Amino acid sequence: MRPRLNLTSGRIDPERPSTLLRTLILSWSKDERSRRVTPRRVVSQLPIQLTGCMLAIALLMIVGLMGLILCQGLGTFWPQPLWELTTSDQGRYLGLVHRREPIPADDHAQGARAQRTLYRIGNRDVYETDFVWINDQHILTQSRPTEAVVVERLEWGPWYGFISDVKTPEGTVSGNREQVWAALLRQRPSARQRTRVIRRIERRIIGDLNDEVEQHRLAIRRLELRGRLDTPTEQRQLQRHQHAIKVLEQRYARIADSLGQQRAQDQAYRVVLTSIDGRQKELPISAIVRIHQPNRLSWCGRVAVYADRLREFVFDPPREANTEGGVAPAVFGTVLMTLLMSVAVVPLGVLGALCLHEYAKQGPLVSGVRIAVNNLAGVPSIVFGVFGLGFFCYLIGGTIDRFVFPERLPTPTFGGGSILWASLTLALMTVPVIIVATEEALAAVPNGLREASLACGASKFQTVWRVVLPAAIPGVLTGTILAMARGAGEVAPLMITGVVKLAPTMPLDHLWPFIHLERKFMHLGFHIYDVGYQSTNIEASKAMVYMTTLLLLGIVVCLNVTAMRIRGQWRQRFHSADV
Repeated sequence: MRPRLNLTSGRIDPERPSTLLRTLILSWSKDERSRRVTPRRVVSQLPIQLTGCMLAIALLMIVGLMGLILCQGLGTFWPQPLWELTTSDQGRYLGLVHRREPIPADDHAQGARAQRTLYRIGNRDVYETDFVWINDQHILTQSRPTEAVVVERLEWGPWYGFISDVKTPEGTVSGNREQVWAALLRQRPSARQRTRVIRRIERRIIGDLNDEVEQHRLAIRRLELRGRLDTPTEQRQLQRHQHAIKVLEQRYARIADSLGQQRAQDQAYRVVLTSIDGRQKELPISAIVRIHQPNRLSWCGRVAVYADRLREFVFDPPREANTEGGVAPAVFGTVLMTLLMSVAVVPLGVLGALCLHEYAKQGPLVSGVRIAVNNLAGVPSIVFGVFGLGFFCYLIGGTIDRFVFPERLPTPTFGGGSILWASLTLALMTVPVIIVATEEALAAVPNGLREASLACGASKFQTVWRVVLPAAIPGVLTGTILAMARGAGEVAPLMITGVVKLAPTMPLDHLWPFIHLERKFMHLGFHIYDVGYQSTNIEASKAMVYMTTLLLLGIVVCLNVTAMRIRGQWRQRFHSADV
């Protein structure tokens, strides 16, 4: 028995199959008409399609940029083999393969595209260059000597060659390279210990003495500014400070003698390096940052060298005009500046948004203020830098110096660039972002919450402080995330309000008041600019640029993720404020 559809009851009638077939055909034709493409439908869907295409292109660009930074940055510190080359012009080279590229075909090659390779040969103090181009067709022999070493030095960049001698007060080890290598490895721990002792004397002991001497000198200068040195009390204070300075100078002389002996003892332990063409270089063992034989390294050994280089990059200070070493001061300066900027901009932006949305009477004046805030977001960042230099550094900082630190003049304390003024300048630059985001969050809070609070007898301030503002905190944190992301990467305002190429002292140390906001600082964004565009060795500094960029992106992501987690917790507490 065949089924059929009963149109009145909506059921299948088994005795009328033609009705079921007719219904299915009509339903299929209606669906076909709904799926039919018309010019009007194409025009109406065009904005959606273009938006999707632009979003896909933007995502591809972001992914491509991140992929380029990751590939170029993460492979920077991986140890590569050393190649010994002999060319047709009787040249001998020992270096790392930096990159390859095709060169135009010549007549002798009959249209074949030849390759050339850029080798990093190091030994800058001997060859006066770090890199050399070699055509592949000019290479006669190519090998990987197992005894070749890579010596990373404190000065003059890496050395590629061989170890000839190890000189110590007990004698000189030379001849067999295996014995020389073992002797050098035995001397390395004691050399690192001597380096730590010398560095501690220079930075901590002598630094503390200089700070004490400076404090007594400033105290004498304060007495001179008072103009009352003829009184007995002032005379006793003056004599006490002068005596303290003499005692400290005598102590400094003894420590300087001890430091000289330490350096002389350290200079007695030396190593002699030989290049591939027989040139020699002698340097203290303590001047070696890292040494290894790349052609003998196993996979685990390469991972160990890579990890040690990565640790040095993150936790050590820079050297060699910021092209080598680490970026620890720049990391600290970037994080501290971003946190100070956030602490300054969030209260200012939230108070401004509360005044505009909750208290101010809507009218032409408030509309003009909103237009001014929106236009302020489009002002070039360098304009904020000039304003920060004139207002914060010269006006406020200069006033503080004249009334609080007159004994330090003409050397400025707060009257020059510093991490405090740079943070406040970026806070002014990002305050429109906080105001706009906070106003949108306040507008999204239901009016029923305000009315219920007022109906229970709460005042306007209590309603805003205990009901409206907590519900709008997720939106405030959204604006904070945007402000942190923009402020952490800005460079132009910082160049004239406190950032420097190399900061001799960090804003954080063991001296009172421990955090010195009047000091200049280093920044990862400016570090990228300095290494990438101001370095005299562009090829050697490219790797540092990519790694610094990757580190800056990682810091921004970590700060944003932390703010997002806090925002998520507040959203769970106030489900009605999902803004």
